[in-house]
This record gives sequence, C-alpha cells and structure tokens, in this order.
Amino acid sequence: MVIRQEERRCFPRINLHAPVRFQIKGEPGFDNTISDDVSLGGLSFISDTYISPATDLILEINVLSRIIKVLGKIVWSCHLPHSDRSRFGIEFTEFEASDRDYLSCYVNMLLNQQ
Repeated sequence: MVIRQEERRCFPRINLHAPVRFQIKGEPGFDNTISDDVSLGGLSFISDTYISPATDLILEINVLSRIIKVLGKIVWSCHLPHSDRSRFGIEFTEFEASDRDYLSCYVNMLLNQQ
C-alpha cells in the first residue's frame, strides 16, 4: 500500500547549495553552512550545532555573489542517523523587498530552466 504525503509548501523549492551564515538571534557570532534547497518561503540546511524549533535566526545567504539578509525561524529539525549533525527547515519571517525580489527572480529563472 502506498501512502501519499500531502505537500504543504506554499512556494516551490529549488536545489541550491549556497553558502549560508546564520546567527541565533540575540547570541554573538555566526556559524557557516551550505543550504540544501531554497524557496521564497524558506530554506533547509545541515549543521553540527543543534538548534531548537521556534528559534529565531539571522541569515545571510550568498546567491550569485549577492548576500541576501533575512530573518527566519526554525520550523523543524531532524537528527541525521550515524552523525552528530541535524537537518533544519527554516521559514523566512522578514526580509527587504529588494532581497525578496532578487531571490524570486533567481528561483523563477531556475524553475523555468527545468
């Protein structure tokens, strides 16, 4: 029997392995990682640092040599088997209109190439 899971995403995601710097809001220092995928609504990444769901983050995403600054919130996390790492799903909560427009153009360009 095949069980189909309902797609709950509001925005289409693209695979994008871009450098990401993130900081837990209110704490000093940034960590670095690489995104797995991105959409206008959020992104996912893997990190050695565990972060609890509902934690607010400050993110800097490098998209084609432009740094997009965005606020986000951890909405889910899962521990990777046989590892000390975890995968995180981040929902974007706030970013500048110009950065949103740039990301929108980039995502749409890649979607149209598929």
